[in-house]
Amino acid sequence: MQPEPTRRLVEKLELAYPVLCDPGNLTAAEFQLTHTLSDELRQVYLHLGIDLPAYNGDSSWALPMPARYLVDAEGVIQTADISVDHTVRTDPAETLAALMRLE
Repeated sequence: MQPEPTRRLVEKLELAYPVLCDPGNLTAAEFQLTHTLSDELRQVYLHLGIDLPAYNGDSSWALPMPARYLVDAEGVIQTADISVDHTVRTDPAETLAALMRLE
């Protein structure tokens, strides 16, 4: 996502924590968390008026996958949840419980 839409989202949701802005999905790609839309899906997005290349800041038609990593104070990943289905997200209560166990 480009910086400006990220900033607007943070303001709209009144988020009090840092949010990664990842133009071109460079960070997501480093973690192998991107997938490229098929030609058929590209047409659907365009029909719906979604200009993914403009949104991402590149021409890749790539989307990041939802992922949650909990990293301890030593920089070791303690838990990771990744889904190829953007509608499947880790329950926030699970995240809070896992954070409490890291303390």
